[in-house]
Amino acid sequence: MAIVLENGRVLTPRGFEAAAVVVDGERITAVGSPEVGASDQRIDLEGRYLLPGFIDTQVNGGGGMLFNATPTVEAIAVIGAAHRRFGATGFLPTLISDDLGTVERAILAVDAAIEQGVPGVLGIHIEGPFLAESRKGVHDSSKFRTLDEAALRLLTSAQRGRTLVTLAPETTTDEMIGRLRAAGVTVAAGHTNATYERLRTALDAGLTGFTHLFNAMSPLTSRAPGAVGAALDDPESWCGVIVDGRHIHPATLGIAFRAKRHDRFMLVTDAMPSVGMTDKTFTLQGRTIRVVDGVCVDEDGTLAGSDLDMISAVRNAVAIAGLDLAAAVGMASAAPAAFLGLSADHGAIAPGLRANLVVADQALQVTETWIDGQRLVVTA
Repeated sequence: MAIVLENGRVLTPRGFEAAAVVVDGERITAVGSPEVGASDQRIDLEGRYLLPGFIDTQVNGGGGMLFNATPTVEAIAVIGAAHRRFGATGFLPTLISDDLGTVERAILAVDAAIEQGVPGVLGIHIEGPFLAESRKGVHDSSKFRTLDEAALRLLTSAQRGRTLVTLAPETTTDEMIGRLRAAGVTVAAGHTNATYERLRTALDAGLTGFTHLFNAMSPLTSRAPGAVGAALDDPESWCGVIVDGRHIHPATLGIAFRAKRHDRFMLVTDAMPSVGMTDKTFTLQGRTIRVVDGVCVDEDGTLAGSDLDMISAVRNAVAIAGLDLAAAVGMASAAPAAFLGLSADHGAIAPGLRANLVVADQALQVTETWIDGQRLVVTA
């Protein structure tokens, strides 16, 4: 029995349409004015938005769980459930700089989570420990190391899903970046003090992304364009942005969005365990982190991820950056799908794609999410 979602404002690749969407099993089978069978289930969206499911490529935690502290299938399920309520129908559990033993456990946990069908898991994001100490942010620099052969084997060992690795290009070689890319790993620059010139050769070697643009990277200046300049100057690479009003000034964000095509920006949360919780205090590698004025900080006031969720990032992109809703949603869906090489299955509402959907009211509050055709009604 197919399910027909009707009377909604559907965001298709052509823009918003008054269309019906048919879901049969895990996939979308029709969009438009399809024939409705007598046995099909009909769901009236009552004028709400029907959006492609959001994909968050940087999720450190949620629901009280931190992936670094508990790299298990159970923790991944809790994190995914917390973010699903805010529209994330796909995500990468993200491990910040840690010992290689923890990295290995995290990779094995994600492999197992995908095999067991934990909803929404698309792979893993390994953010460090191959980073620059001068741009470490809240990362523990005692964990930093060079990208050697043993580490390369580990980073390319996942059996399922996508692997995204964030590294500082100045800490490794173009050969290593190329070998990661050749093995199917997506490579992004982050926590880097690299020059524009170093980033340029890394891009040529296979780097395709920039992790949390502007934050923890060499800035754009008059005679040294830095990592930011390389990111905005390169037309094809993707840039993750944390749009919470604190990580990036609205004017800076606006300049970035005018400098590069919108389909090369991705909304990310960099979310911590506080998302989905009333308790806004947690521990990160022995340090106490608190949410202050909506942002996560350690005892010294250093930014430590965020308390952001994906639907809030979409709302902020509209309210803070002045984007239209279709562009903001594209940054949360089509862009990360393309970045991860998943556009054939994810990132849009179109026949043949997976039925990963978000239903939101006029205030852009999520009321339903669908993952592979499975519906969750979100209650307050």
